[in-house]
Amino acid sequence: MQTLDATFSALADPTRRTILMLLAKKDLTVMELAKPFNMSQPAISKHLKVLEQAGLVSTTIRAQERPRRLEIAPLKTAIDWIETYRQIWEKRYQALDGLLGELQTMQTKGKGKRKK
Repeated sequence: MQTLDATFSALADPTRRTILMLLAKKDLTVMELAKPFNMSQPAISKHLKVLEQAGLVSTTIRAQERPRRLEIAPLKTAIDWIETYRQIWEKRYQALDGLLGELQTMQTKGKGKRKK
């Protein structure tokens, strides 16, 4: 659960979600990640630190560069957790739909009896 908490905490920030979207396309350095944002490189580095602590981003070493890479395992864990609850709610909605259908049928039958 700690990993899941860290994932959702990291995803709570829109800047970090945007960083993940950029990294989904390709590996990028801190300087490349800072370009689309109106913030400093140290600010981007702080966001990356949170993402790295959550396991969502890793750093590779390529000569002088240190590009960041998206790690999907924590996202998969979060998706699986959400899917479990989606299925529970889907079953509840189906049961509610069935009940509403029965009530509409009863209401329709009741109207038909009054006309006679």
